[in-house]
Amino acid sequence: MNKSDRLEDVFCSKVRMRILKILLQLGQLNISDIANRLGINYGATVTHLRILENNGVVQIRLYGRVRLCRLNDSPKAKAIQEVLETWEKPDL
Repeated sequence: MNKSDRLEDVFCSKVRMRILKILLQLGQLNISDIANRLGINYGATVTHLRILENNGVVQIRLYGRVRLCRLNDSPKAKAIQEVLETWEKPDL
């Protein structure tokens, strides 16, 4: 495991957790839409998305000048998705 591939890098930030929740709910968004939903600037959003991308959790695709982000199909992303879905379920 290299230094940029750590579980703590994904889970230690509230902003990154909010990004993951947004992508889980909406599927795919461009970086500006994510930044607007978070209420933070574009540059900070890109920094958080790069960390998530470097850890194999988020996929960023370029379509012309637009960068679309979504959860990756990796085992890590699926595990995080399962944790988020389980955590967000109301207790019965």
